[in-house]
Amino acid sequence: MHQANAHVIAKREDPKETFTHKVAKFQGLIKGKVQDAKTGEGVSGVSVTVKGSAKGTTSDGQGNFALQAKIGDVLVVSSIGYRTNEVKVIGNAPIDIRLSATEDQLEEVIVVGYGTQKKSEVTSAVASVKEKDFNQGGMRNPMDLVQGKVAGLNVTRTQGSNPNAGSDIQLRGMASMKGGNSPLIVIDGIPGGNLDLIKQGDIESIDVLKDGSAAAIYGTRGNGGVILVTTKKGKSGEPRFEYYTYGQHESVAKKPSMLNAQQFRDYVVKGQNKPDLDLGASTDLYDELINKGNFSTFHNFVASGGGDKSNYRASINYENAEGIAKQNGRQQFGGRVNFSQTGLKDRLTFSGNIAANFNKADLLGGKPEYFEQAIQRNPTAPLYNPDGSFYQTQGYNNFNPLDRMANRVDQRNQETFSGDARMKLKIIEPLSISAFGSYLRNNWNDRQYRSIKDWDQRQNSEYQGMGYAWKRNELNWSKTFETTIDYNQTFNEKHNITGLLGYSFQYNGYERFEMSNNGFTTDAFQDWDMGSGTALTNTKLPRPSMGSFKEDNKLIAFFGRVNYNYDQKYFVSAILRREGSSRFGANHKWGNFPAISAGWTITNEDFFSNKELVNNLKLRVGYGVTGNQGFPNYNSLILLGTGGVYPQDGIYYQTYGPTQNPNPDLKWEQKAELNIGLDFGLWNNRLTGSLDVYNRKTKDLLYQYKAQQPAYVSTNIWYNVGEVSNKGVELQLSGVPIQKEDFKWTVDFAGSYQKNKLVTMSNDIFKSNWMTFGGLPSPGNLGDAIRLEEGGEIGSFYGKRYAGLNDAGEWLFYKADGSKATIADINDNDRAYIGNGVPKFNASLGNRFAYKGFDLTVFFRGKFKYDILNTADMFFGNQKWLPNNVFESAFTKHADLKQDPQYSDYYLENGSFVKLDNITLGYNFKLKTDYIKSLYVYATGRNIATMTKYTGIDPELQDTGFEAGIDSRSFYPRTRSWTIGLNVGF
Repeated sequence: MHQANAHVIAKREDPKETFTHKVAKFQGLIKGKVQDAKTGEGVSGVSVTVKGSAKGTTSDGQGNFALQAKIGDVLVVSSIGYRTNEVKVIGNAPIDIRLSATEDQLEEVIVVGYGTQKKSEVTSAVASVKEKDFNQGGMRNPMDLVQGKVAGLNVTRTQGSNPNAGSDIQLRGMASMKGGNSPLIVIDGIPGGNLDLIKQGDIESIDVLKDGSAAAIYGTRGNGGVILVTTKKGKSGEPRFEYYTYGQHESVAKKPSMLNAQQFRDYVVKGQNKPDLDLGASTDLYDELINKGNFSTFHNFVASGGGDKSNYRASINYENAEGIAKQNGRQQFGGRVNFSQTGLKDRLTFSGNIAANFNKADLLGGKPEYFEQAIQRNPTAPLYNPDGSFYQTQGYNNFNPLDRMANRVDQRNQETFSGDARMKLKIIEPLSISAFGSYLRNNWNDRQYRSIKDWDQRQNSEYQGMGYAWKRNELNWSKTFETTIDYNQTFNEKHNITGLLGYSFQYNGYERFEMSNNGFTTDAFQDWDMGSGTALTNTKLPRPSMGSFKEDNKLIAFFGRVNYNYDQKYFVSAILRREGSSRFGANHKWGNFPAISAGWTITNEDFFSNKELVNNLKLRVGYGVTGNQGFPNYNSLILLGTGGVYPQDGIYYQTYGPTQNPNPDLKWEQKAELNIGLDFGLWNNRLTGSLDVYNRKTKDLLYQYKAQQPAYVSTNIWYNVGEVSNKGVELQLSGVPIQKEDFKWTVDFAGSYQKNKLVTMSNDIFKSNWMTFGGLPSPGNLGDAIRLEEGGEIGSFYGKRYAGLNDAGEWLFYKADGSKATIADINDNDRAYIGNGVPKFNASLGNRFAYKGFDLTVFFRGKFKYDILNTADMFFGNQKWLPNNVFESAFTKHADLKQDPQYSDYYLENGSFVKLDNITLGYNFKLKTDYIKSLYVYATGRNIATMTKYTGIDPELQDTGFEAGIDSRSFYPRTRSWTIGLNVGF
């Protein structure tokens, strides 16, 4: 980053003149010229004002200016992209002013795989979000910090702000049917890093490797892209303390429109003359499930410092996250320590990170099926019996969630640890070697218990009025060792070559143990005395269970990268990774993943003359091949499993036999991607941005196909068949419409278009015409909502076409020939593609207004051109759902419908939306004290308003995977949150 100080050169006519004589000569018109401190070129459009007055002007195309001023006045000189400078008028001589860049974007450091590059040197599609640009407010997941900030990166929380639910992350659309589609997360160099280990205030930047030419350095894990998270490190200087904290409250953003007790009596009990359905009470189960007094808090205290040769940073954090639902929370605490030291005459650097997180989650409340009960439960039914026990309604699919929350336990205790160390030795000036090792361990214990008072354990159930317990212990670990050789040399001041050679070894493992028992005659010990359950000896009770499992896999790679830079004009980068994985078949253990990319900075050419308008113009072209090994272990091998038992000498022996068909030819999916990009900066970088167009083809898709028996021993086999195509356009813009002495307005835009298509899914051996997804719930046996076939788009709804209702209120649908028919006369040939649930366009618009110490952020986010299947309205908006409760729409919009629910385009709605997603108002206090160096206070509102035609609760649904666009009957409430935060530097 260019950090040169501003220079002011005043040309004096005669150094021997007295100040009095200069006043006499002064005519009141001051002339001058503003130049770039680095290039010496005149800077146009610079604001030059007299401090404390309304006098002002701007510099012309050559940087010249003139304005009226008197001796002693102070000129305030400011421009987009430059540091504001103040110059005192000491005479009428012409003034030369040289401004230095506040932040040279082209010098900004971008983290790429196994290293960093200046932004000006990057030739691939890489996006970087720094801390100052993160979303504000209380975040449940670190990826929420960049939601909507990166074109093509889709971050969706399908369960809203549930503190125990994660985020679905997808980059540039679907690329696999059975393999993983999520990006690889790399935290401080640890591939597969755990996001629980990083907290707000600890993150320096999040960099996204979007295209194949950037992600190829990660080989078989790069198909979904790569997200690189860099944590903050200590800096030289005096010791520093920081404290980050916030408090957050949430409220329900939109409640379902089910009938309340009075409406139920009006529409159903009286309207349909069904007095037996009036159970005498007036209740709101939805309201009973809401934790109205929720308040979440977060604290992170940091100590950092260092000298010329070493630095450190240590943080400790605590978070109490309460969900909008009762008994739905997460308490966690942890910390992070990193250090770095350089010695041996600055040739050896040793650094390391240690991080840990301990959390306890209450998983009992907040279950989506509880809120489905809140919609369909008879609102005239009491919640409790007169004796204080829970009242149970007997309708279809009914249970009382309050009973379960009172009489059950569902908890998780989790411990996550990460440690890494790196040594880097400079052998000679251009050549260095480094070694990196890391260990990641994630252990969690789940426990469930159902009391003898629970309805499902009642006396006349199979559990005979006794308790049930279940426990599971799980452990994930990952060990990584990598060594690299780096080369960096410049020849003749114009030719720069950097090189990287590396070796990587990663070993991943997983263990699980679980057991259950029942027949507990007391709740005193819950699940902490599993042996006391009488089901061990009472064969009339459900059988106890016990199981254990272990699996592992290894990944070995050799990789290299060469970058060439000629005179900051021409850039070339080439990558080759050769990688082997134990998951693949014996005939395909190893694969090659090449990439090449190039860039041309047109504005650095001598012939480019319009630099006053276009400051930066760079063309990028990249092509890369990545892989996908995101499928279960051992699927290329024969696996043995238990069968029956056979007697021998009165003893019954367990038998084993093959449970899986082997495939020695099983290999990774392979994605080839072409990306063409253009980076630009206009009007002295007042507007900067990038435009990327990509075309991806993923072949050898991993999928389970039906295997003929015989000769195969099992019904399914994993095989590489098929191809997916992804095409898209991404646009990222940053602009500064207004910049004055005390006021600045910046705008950021991110937009993307994508189209995902299944090219083929068959070969000479395995044939498949189509696949179906999105099974609809009972009752009705309505089948799957989504169909995917060769040549079709991913996420396409396939079903009946609504043609109206007949006089009896029965469904009419179009047949293939265009005629209308009732459901009895509709067959498979009459179904058609009726919509698509994957958004074609994603966009966000951020505005930041800064005035003196105040700043205001207003952030909009939207998705466009896609359909939503309103499953809730399909069932609950139908009077046939009675005697369970229904939506008000069953008696208004759908009042004429008298037949059971049917899946058709009648229930497809336009899902496009725009959210006012984030409003943050903050203030930076300027304190004159030696103890507090910075104090920033902010207030944030999230999910403030949603503009949409969709009639359901929230149009932002799961749009990753193959079931995009289906709004389920069960759900977690979407919330509007309000946060007050404080960041202090001591």
